[in-house]
Amino acid sequence: MTGATLPLSRIKVLDLTLARAGPTCVRHLGDWGADVLRIEPPGSAAGEITGKQDGFDHQNLHRNKRCMTLDLKTEEGQAIFRRLASEADVVVENMRAPVKYKLKVDYETLSALNPRIVYGSISGFGQDGPYAHRAGLDQIVQGMGGLMSITGLPGQGPVRVGIPIADLTAGNLLALGIMMALFEREATGRGKWVQTSLLEAMIFMLDFQASRWLMAGEVPGQAGNDHPTGIPTGVFPTVDRPITIAASSARHWTRFCEVVGKPEWLRHPDWQTMNGRSKDRAAINAAISAVTATQPSAHWISLLEEAGIPCGPINTVDQVFADPQVQHLRMAQPVTHPRLGEQHMVGTAINMAGVEDGIRRPTPSHGEHTAEVLASLGYDEAAIASLREKGVV
Repeated sequence: MTGATLPLSRIKVLDLTLARAGPTCVRHLGDWGADVLRIEPPGSAAGEITGKQDGFDHQNLHRNKRCMTLDLKTEEGQAIFRRLASEADVVVENMRAPVKYKLKVDYETLSALNPRIVYGSISGFGQDGPYAHRAGLDQIVQGMGGLMSITGLPGQGPVRVGIPIADLTAGNLLALGIMMALFEREATGRGKWVQTSLLEAMIFMLDFQASRWLMAGEVPGQAGNDHPTGIPTGVFPTVDRPITIAASSARHWTRFCEVVGKPEWLRHPDWQTMNGRSKDRAAINAAISAVTATQPSAHWISLLEEAGIPCGPINTVDQVFADPQVQHLRMAQPVTHPRLGEQHMVGTAINMAGVEDGIRRPTPSHGEHTAEVLASLGYDEAAIASLREKGVV
């Protein structure tokens, strides 16, 4: 599907983001049709923590964009950026708070030129406050935001989640905030400064564990694969690979005991209530493991699914993309890169009736569209050559 037929095809985005959180936000906008122009410093061939430009991480983050180089530390570079911003709908950045003001690409400056601009910012800890000056990284915020204290096996010590969840969540939330600001602009004609931070996103993602403390005064700890309420809920061995089971209600417990051939568990004096089963969780898990270890995973998944008990395999990433449901959902999207050839990238998780998504444009090379963008602003070949010679682009 072409960008012109996608929901955000009317939106022009200037992408000043680095690393992962900001690019995650912009990727949503680009995937749904926005004309995204990524602006990189000249000569950087950026990759930063996401690796080399031709690497899997950078390629997946920056598809569906154009790219130009521009030195925002120069007056000429700032002047070009202001011309671009005067016609843009959205600017997204994740610089440390003081940097945007030094480069004169802050919301106050740009909204004076273009009152309709929607300006999206991601920081580590917020735009103001005692930590505003600090650079935020995902792992640091996983620790400060409480996630590492509740991840892992009991007594194991703090454990990092296997994905940059603070970065990704902040990017997702900023994309949502930008869409709300664009929607409001339809009525008011004016844009807004939309902000989030890795720390706020991380605390938001604590969800019931946060409310557990705020409302009940309980400090949650590590529970490993055990859900704090459901029994049996966890990971259990089989002949070939582990499976996960979530028989979390009393009805599920009854049905589970019946289908695995252990009706006597229903008469166990300590397992009659949810509280009793929770207190004796270790013994229940051991008893279930002894049963599930006698058959292959497919046997138990088929049996439990037929009984209406939620369950599934523990897949490695290659097994995820071999799964027939994942293939049906088209979560591996094809794209042809002019230099790297045929590739697959992670598809969007959003579906919209009557709209076919896909990767329209492979990740651009460093500065690939610089001349094209400058020409659209009225610069001729001699002027562009002069800007290159001076290092502005």
